[in-house]
Amino acid sequence: MAIGERDKDAESVANDARIPLLRDDQNGSEEEKVGEIWVETKKLWRVVGPAIFTRVTTYSILVITQTFAGHLGELELAAISIVSNLIISFSFGVLLGMASALETLCGQAFGAKKYDMLGVYMQRSWIVLFLFSILLLPMYLFTTPILKLFGQPDDIAELSGAIAVWVIPVQFAFCFIFPINRFLQCQKKNKVLAISSGVALAVHVCVCWLFVYGLELGVIGTMATVNVSWWLNALILFTYITCGGCPLTWTGFSIEAFTGLWEYAKLSISSGIMIWLESWYYKILIVMTGNMENAKIVVDALSICMAINGLELMIPFAFFAGTGVRVANELGAGNGKGARFAMIVSVTQSLAIGIVFSVLIVFLHDQIGYIFSSSETVIEAVDDLSVLLAFTILLNSVQPVLCGVAVGSGWQSFVAYINLGCYYVIGLPLGIVMRLVFNSGIKGMWAGMIFGGTAVQTLILLFITMKCDWEKEAQKASVRVKKWSGSATRN
Repeated sequence: MAIGERDKDAESVANDARIPLLRDDQNGSEEEKVGEIWVETKKLWRVVGPAIFTRVTTYSILVITQTFAGHLGELELAAISIVSNLIISFSFGVLLGMASALETLCGQAFGAKKYDMLGVYMQRSWIVLFLFSILLLPMYLFTTPILKLFGQPDDIAELSGAIAVWVIPVQFAFCFIFPINRFLQCQKKNKVLAISSGVALAVHVCVCWLFVYGLELGVIGTMATVNVSWWLNALILFTYITCGGCPLTWTGFSIEAFTGLWEYAKLSISSGIMIWLESWYYKILIVMTGNMENAKIVVDALSICMAINGLELMIPFAFFAGTGVRVANELGAGNGKGARFAMIVSVTQSLAIGIVFSVLIVFLHDQIGYIFSSSETVIEAVDDLSVLLAFTILLNSVQPVLCGVAVGSGWQSFVAYINLGCYYVIGLPLGIVMRLVFNSGIKGMWAGMIFGGTAVQTLILLFITMKCDWEKEAQKASVRVKKWSGSATRN
């Protein structure tokens, strides 16, 4: 494709984002309203459809790894589940959240046709995330003593510590690939992300089989396979960007990337805290199992539930991405009504999908454990937790989408405070009281965290987004785009 044709295509996409979704006439016919919903749905799913595939396939890399380990033994499953659901998940949540700052900046800049700034923003994100990744290294190096401090059995802690060292390269893959994903998503280049993640997953399955059954490298070799898959994905996408795939938004490495780092870091940290507070919330359940009877069984059952929840959560997270892009594009184009309408359509559709999956969990409650384990004891424990898993999936089908609205609007700091209060001031203490005071075990703690934290946070975010003055937010977005692009130009 010629560069002129690419420029024309990019202009068409940006102009499409500027088309008002809602007419000023609020008394339009039902046919017009249905037509508006259909137009917004198509725009939304141009991001959400490929994003679901991309996120499910990338998350499946960890799930498949956990599945291979589960058939090696209960200890191996427990150890690799802790590394996946605690150590890697911690880095994943923090760095993914920090990279989400690009959805605000790149989305609004793309809507305002400030194409040259997208590449600069991405390079700033690489720098900030890389520096932050170095600060996270002690968590990998001292996994064993950290787990023992929280009461995990010695055998699980020792094996988890040995595994964690081998997945350090994954953390640096995160800080490289997450900004690339946001950079491409904001330009509607989602098919590239889907193809790349599909190739990485296919390679991962083959490498896992080779390491586990062919070379018999055991649980450490199994976990090390995630390094190959994630870095392959990163290399494919980087090659696409630098070899002409984004001629308007990638103009090469720029010294401007080293300017405005502190301002960008503050927005990134706000985004990181917002997402991390969500992604880490239910992982605390696994940490709290260390001093329970049959700790291996409880850890295995919870890890399986968290893996299923995490896999399904990739769908709301895809809506998170799609909503962030749509809201940011509309606000950047000065269309506050369109941003509000995009939010309503996205929340409704994500909730409908969440209801379907919650019902499936209820009906398949006694079978879902077989995917990860052949131990009847573990499968029974998973069955016992299935109702709570269904409620978690249902609530999580709404709140990530509302957080996507926050990202698209630039509210990260505000929502971070809401998440902190709901999750760690209300939900977690209520869960601890349910477990220790009312002696209801891990089920009571999980229930307290669901209804005390997630439900309250979802209601607060719903209230805020429905009462928001979207035209005022569009004005703020215009000021933000001018400020960031002007700052880069001066520097």
